[in-house]
Amino acid sequence: MTQTTTPHSEAVSATPPVSFWQAFAFWLKLGFISFGGPAGQISIMHQELVERRRWISERRFLHALNYCMVLPGPEAQQLATYIGWLMHRSWGGIVAGALFVLPSLLILIVLSWVYIAFGDVPVVAGLFYGIKPAVTAIVVQAAHRIGSRALKNEWLWAIAAASFVAIFALKVPFPAIVVAAALLGYIGGRLAPEKFRVGGGHGQSDKAFGPALIDDHTPPPEHVRFRWRRLAQVALVGGLLWLVPMGLLTASLGWSHTLTQMGWFFTKAALVTFGGAYAVLPYVYQGAVERFGWLSPTQMIDGLALGETTPGPLIMVVAFVGFVGGYLKALFGPDAPFLAGAVAACLVTWFTFLPSFLFILAGGPLVESTHGDLKFTAPLTAITAAVVGVILNLALFFGYHVLWPEGFAGRFDWPSLLLALGAAVALFRFRCNVIHVIAACAVAGLGLHMLLP
Repeated sequence: MTQTTTPHSEAVSATPPVSFWQAFAFWLKLGFISFGGPAGQISIMHQELVERRRWISERRFLHALNYCMVLPGPEAQQLATYIGWLMHRSWGGIVAGALFVLPSLLILIVLSWVYIAFGDVPVVAGLFYGIKPAVTAIVVQAAHRIGSRALKNEWLWAIAAASFVAIFALKVPFPAIVVAAALLGYIGGRLAPEKFRVGGGHGQSDKAFGPALIDDHTPPPEHVRFRWRRLAQVALVGGLLWLVPMGLLTASLGWSHTLTQMGWFFTKAALVTFGGAYAVLPYVYQGAVERFGWLSPTQMIDGLALGETTPGPLIMVVAFVGFVGGYLKALFGPDAPFLAGAVAACLVTWFTFLPSFLFILAGGPLVESTHGDLKFTAPLTAITAAVVGVILNLALFFGYHVLWPEGFAGRFDWPSLLLALGAAVALFRFRCNVIHVIAACAVAGLGLHMLLP
């Protein structure tokens, strides 16, 4: 990144320039070690880029994070894209964001194939028997974590309760809940603005870790300056990157074909992921399980478990959904189920993440035009509250299928209840790592599966 000589730049020069390939090596490494969900991934980037390597200052890091938190989509992947773009222009952002996703995609394709091809093997079945209760406890923890941060007054509690009733009892589609919550937030922000000033964004920090390559007062390079022409170019290229593959799918396979419908469905999913992956999972369930039948409820739970145990953003569970749907429907004939699954997984990943890149490359220059705090608007505060109710519904959905695997008319699965309670205690009381909890429950489930009839 080119530095301009200023009184402050003498201190900044203590941090050597970073070449594109040095950054490439780091983003590749990050793609393989980014475990722990968005909180863990953001923590890793903070430790590596702010504290250790000093590629970016604390305030500039949080400024970028605040913008990513406002957007729909995986904020950690968008943050990597943003910092890559700051350092090495558009290609830097594309490489950073793509390498955040590609290792996870490849790993999930392999694991999805193992799951589908060998899921009936006793050892694999036993492992997933223990994993399912752990996933239920993890989703409950997600609802509690987001709720404790977002529900700060009776207005937001009411929105959360209404969203739960809407999706649980009335089967209202998730996008409609997002729109209704945004409208309530807009109205509420005008009537009682003090009730909608509790967004979950990250504020600025006064911490300092030494001079950084992109420091608080580093003059912005030419490529981050806002220009209408550049915005139009990004929008045009982004539109073509969506329109061309969607047009080819429609023209060659037809609108009703599974691959075409996957592309359209996951494009919509990418635009309603306010609140992270847990919030959009009910929407994916409504479409992928109930409407299209690409996979079963049990497979959806197992897919989330695989997403939790692989690096990359949790929303990568969509790759599992695509693989299972393509594989089971034998889209390329009975002799090529793996190819069909792999193509479907890559396809849904493309349509899910394309908007995230466009949000950063198009909106980054606008954000860089000011280094003041980004604040959640009242509509976004209301959406966050509504997400809590949606995630609670997801927890009940998982709990039902884990504890009553044959429906309410069937037997109650007491061992699964004990595993779920143990996982909940580990998460809430002892704050254990999610991957460790899943691993312990998988081993326990294998043992129970082998011992019980």
